[in-house]
Amino acid sequence: MERCDLAVERKHRLGCNCCQAVLLAFADELKESWNEKGGDEDFLMALGSGFGSGMGGMDATCGALVGAGMVAGLLNGDGDHPAVLKTRRMSAEFKERVGALRCADIKGVQTKKVLCSCDNCVRHAVQIAEKSI
Repeated sequence: MERCDLAVERKHRLGCNCCQAVLLAFADELKESWNEKGGDEDFLMALGSGFGSGMGGMDATCGALVGAGMVAGLLNGDGDHPAVLKTRRMSAEFKERVGALRCADIKGVQTKKVLCSCDNCVRHAVQIAEKSI
């Protein structure tokens, strides 16, 4: 199963939000940094728990994209710019694929036109993160 499909499967099976699903999709790659930081899958679930329905409850950035940025930070973030630059590139590609960055815009809260399903936002975020990290 591809990593992006695994993320969606975990989202439904474990009942996690989009951010958590993206984080868990990279659990295998994050395992080394867990040993240094003392984390595990419960750590990733807690880390992404505040980003269901996008950051700020649909009012800001899509949670799936936030999860991809967290992965970039966990794998490349030593207080330097690599994680920031990767996240900037991921944001640009995500917006190009999905049509927006803000959860409410993606879900069509005001326009009543859904740009992308949550499952596909998760897929896009995982695919983009895979290319970037």
